[in-house]
Amino acid sequence: MTTSYLRKATKADLPAILEIISEAKAYLKEQGINQWQSGYPTNQDIENDIQQQISYVLMVDGNIAGTAALWPDKDVNYDNIIDGSWRGNPDDTYMSIHRIAMSSKFRGQRLSEKMMSGLFTISTELGYNELRIDTHLKNKAMQKVITNNGFEYRGIIDFIDENEVDTKRYAYQLYLK
Repeated sequence: MTTSYLRKATKADLPAILEIISEAKAYLKEQGINQWQSGYPTNQDIENDIQQQISYVLMVDGNIAGTAALWPDKDVNYDNIIDGSWRGNPDDTYMSIHRIAMSSKFRGQRLSEKMMSGLFTISTELGYNELRIDTHLKNKAMQKVITNNGFEYRGIIDFIDENEVDTKRYAYQLYLK
């Protein structure tokens, strides 16, 4: 039986997380998706997530299988939504899931569901019942992960990143009850 759980990332996890991010960038490129192809996320982004204690890793049988950042409060990238709207009060706080990726060694094992479940639990423990997430318009695999985990499509956002060429993202929202 496989043992899996989510925990906060530590500085010692940095090499494994950077490898997973690198693999994810290559995987997106192979699929012709230009998400994460202009430098983002940088090594410094990941280091900052760990320092701010918002970086999490999915552990499977003692190995780091996946990574994600769970941002508290408002995300400026979600301020302006096109062709849609957010549910709820605009002043409500929420958590955002960013930089989610699985190791190529664990891809295809439906572990993203375990990752999401862990992130949902952490969010509620921190007092948040609303989550937001976004992905590239061509990233069908991530869109499926997002909707299969209960998120509702809300519209398109224009991601703020001067290095990215294609900044449009599908935006999703989930309320935990």
